[in-house]
Amino acid sequence: MKIHPLHSWDVTLAEATELQRELAAHVDMRQPLTHCDLIAGADISYNRFSPTIYAAVVVLRLADLSIIEVRGAVAETSFAYHSGYLSFREAPALIEVFARVESKPDVVMCDGHGIAHPRRAGLASLLGLWLRKPSVGCAKSRLIGRFDPVPRRAGAAVPLMHGDEQLGMVVRTKTDVQPVYVSPGHLIDIASSVDLVLRSCRGYRLPEPTRQAHLHVNALRRGEVNPT
Repeated sequence: MKIHPLHSWDVTLAEATELQRELAAHVDMRQPLTHCDLIAGADISYNRFSPTIYAAVVVLRLADLSIIEVRGAVAETSFAYHSGYLSFREAPALIEVFARVESKPDVVMCDGHGIAHPRRAGLASLLGLWLRKPSVGCAKSRLIGRFDPVPRRAGAAVPLMHGDEQLGMVVRTKTDVQPVYVSPGHLIDIASSVDLVLRSCRGYRLPEPTRQAHLHVNALRRGEVNPT
């Protein structure tokens, strides 16, 4: 995949804050998704205070959720763990992996947030901007926002709000399991983001793109597979 560098990763926390605000101004979440054949799932694994980062990207065909490509990498980071700034710790390794992806995914989905972020520029937004691809955040925990109770049935969803602004949806992907937090990253709207997450589920809490990336990155972390 082609990478479109936007900034240096060698930044202070204050510089990262300003960069997030600048990047958020370029995020486009108005566009409905009209086509998706291939979808790439991305995930990161590491010990919270370790500089070693494990990254994985798994590309699937949306029609049958078959895996067509798997890539992984092990990298080092110098950016410390700070809530709300994980993209500066995680994105460099993921972008390194995306640069080796030979297929051409139409959409990127990551285990993280898009605009559901204090400065409206989470990991999914950053990846979408660097890759110039539609991107969706599908996170396991909330970073910001409030929401009403989500009905227990699979497919139920309620808005994730911050003041009067809707940041995404809280989505029940499986009956009676904890919901996920879906927000657009870039070049996709909220409705299309939710639709894509639900279309890519296969009976688990996590949609297959991020679930498969999660499985691979943890196998990489355990030394069961090699970086590719």
